[in-house]
Amino acid sequence: MAKGANQKKKLFCILELLERESDELHPVSTERIIASLAANDINAERKSIYDDIQVLQELGYDVISCGRKGYYLGAREFELAELKLLVDAVQSSKFLSEKKSHELIKKLERFCSRYAAGKLQRQVHVIDRVKTMNESILYLVDTIHEAIGENRMISFRYMKWDGTKKLVPRREGKRYLVSPYLLMWEEENYYLVAYDEEAGGRRYYRVDKMAEIKIEDGARTHGEEFSESAALLSKKTFGMYDGKEERVRLSFQEPLLGVVLDRFGTDVILLEKGEEQYEAAVDVQISQQFFGWVCGVSGVKIIGPEHVAEQYIEHLRTQCKKYE
Repeated sequence: MAKGANQKKKLFCILELLERESDELHPVSTERIIASLAANDINAERKSIYDDIQVLQELGYDVISCGRKGYYLGAREFELAELKLLVDAVQSSKFLSEKKSHELIKKLERFCSRYAAGKLQRQVHVIDRVKTMNESILYLVDTIHEAIGENRMISFRYMKWDGTKKLVPRREGKRYLVSPYLLMWEEENYYLVAYDEEAGGRRYYRVDKMAEIKIEDGARTHGEEFSESAALLSKKTFGMYDGKEERVRLSFQEPLLGVVLDRFGTDVILLEKGEEQYEAAVDVQISQQFFGWVCGVSGVKIIGPEHVAEQYIEHLRTQCKKYE
C-alpha cells in the first residue's frame, strides 16, 4: 500500500472516529472507517484496519470488536454517569454565566459519543436561575489559586449592586489587599476566604464580585489562622459572615435530627435526652446569620452558653421592634 502524506495521521483519525461515532449500540464498520480515512486523504485496506485496531488495543484503548458490525470504544476517560454529574453541576452553578455553562458542556460532550452527547443536553434545567454576568470568573479563580500556590498576597476591587442594577466599586474604587487562603463553595456561590490587612481579620469575598485581581509581591500573612479545612470552616459559618467562634448547645426534638446533622455534620456531639428530645454541641461562628438560622428552623433552642442565648433573645427583640 502506497503511503500518502497523511498516513501518519491514520491511527489518530481512527481513534477520533471511534470516540465520536461509536458506542455499544452504534459500532463503526470497517467500511465506514475506510471511507472516513479516504475523506482525510488517507489510503487504507481492510487488512490494515485490523492491524490498526490491534495497535490501538495494545496502546491501552478499549476497542471492542462486534464481528461484521465493526468496532466501538468501550471504557472511556469518563463514564456517561460521571459526565451527567459534571453537566448537572455546570448547569446549576449560579457563578457560571449561561454562555460559559454552554461552552463547558460542549467541551464535556467530547468525552462521549455523539449519541450519548444528546443525553447530556437533557439533564438539569434550573428554573429562574440568576446566573452571574461575570464572564471572567474562571480566570479569577485561576489567579487566586496561583497566588495561593506562590504564597503571595493579592489586591482587587470589590463590587456591589447599585440602584440602577449595575455593579459599582465599593469604597470608591479603593483596592483591597488580602492574603488568600481558601476558596469555598457555599450557598451556590464561590467565596474567597482571606486575611484582610486593613480590617485586621478573616474576611469572605464573593469571587464573582471581585474585579481586576492582581498578584502582589508581598508574602501572605497570618497563615496560622487558616489551619482549618474549607469543609470544617463551612460547618461553622453562616451566610459567609465571620464571628467569634463558640461551642453552642442546641436542644431539639427527633424530627429535626436530620436538619441539624445535615447542617453541622455527623461528627457533632449528640446526646439523647429521652422522649424524642436531643441535644447537640456544635462549633459555630456567632453572627446575625446564625441567629437567623435558629429562628428559621422552628423547634431549635439555644440552651448554652447563657450569654449566646441572651444575644439571641436580644436579636429577636431587635427584629420585633422593626414592626412596632
